[in-house]
Amino acid sequence: EPADMARSFNAMLDRLEGIFRSQREFIQDANHELRDPLTIVRGHLQLLDEDPEERQRTVELVLDELDRMGRIVDDLKLLADVEQPGFLRLERISLEDFSQELFSKASALAPRQWEVDGVGHETLFGDRHRMTEAVMNLAHNAVQHTSDSDTIAIGTTANENEVRISVRDTGTGISAADQAKIFGRFTRGSGAHLRYAGGGLGLAIVKAVAEAHGGRVELESYVGEGATFTIVVPRYASESIAGG
Repeated sequence: EPADMARSFNAMLDRLEGIFRSQREFIQDANHELRDPLTIVRGHLQLLDEDPEERQRTVELVLDELDRMGRIVDDLKLLADVEQPGFLRLERISLEDFSQELFSKASALAPRQWEVDGVGHETLFGDRHRMTEAVMNLAHNAVQHTSDSDTIAIGTTANENEVRISVRDTGTGISAADQAKIFGRFTRGSGAHLRYAGGGLGLAIVKAVAEAHGGRVELESYVGEGATFTIVVPRYASESIAGG
C-alpha cells in the first residue's frame, strides 16, 4: 500500500534525523566540555618547571585533568548511545536482590547515615547495568549535597505495572528554579560548583536511562529540606524499547 510505504519511509527519516541530531549534540557537548581541561593541560605542560617537586605537582594535576576528560568522554558516549539499537540488555531482575545490591554499593560511597526506605519483592524486566548506573549517579549526587550527619536512603516499591526506585536525602535541597533545568546536559544547580567538581552529566544520564526503559524521573525537593529522586519504570520494558 502506498500509504503504508509512505508512513514507513517517514518513520525511517524521523529516526535518521534523531540519530544525526544526537551526533551533532554529542560533538557540540564534547567540544564545549573538553576545551577547558585541554587548555589546563596544555598550559601547565608549557610552563613545566625544572624543580622536581614542581614537576611532580604538575604531573599530578595533568593526570587528574586527563582522568576527568576520560570520565566526560565515557558519559557523553553513554548519552550518545541511548538512541542506538541494543542500548538496553533486558533481563529478569529480582527487585529484592537488586535493592540489597544498590544499598551495598551506594553506602560505600561516603560516610553518611544510610537507610533503607523499603524493599520491593517483585520482578523487574530491565537492564541491570544501566539501572545500577542511574541509581549510583543519584546516590553520588546525594552525597555531594549532604554532610556526614545527613541521611541518605534507598527504597524500592512496585505494583502490577511500575517499579519505583528512590534515593532520598536530608541535604541542602533544590530550588524550584533549579529543578526545571538540572536534568539537562552540563547543567547543575545554583552554587553546586562551590561544593564539588563535576561535569553536570549525572542527572542527564539518570533521565536517559529511565526514558530508555519507557519510564521517567520524579523529583520532590525543598531548599534546606533535602531531596527525593525517584526512577519510575514499567515492570516489563518491551523488547522494542531494548532494540531502540
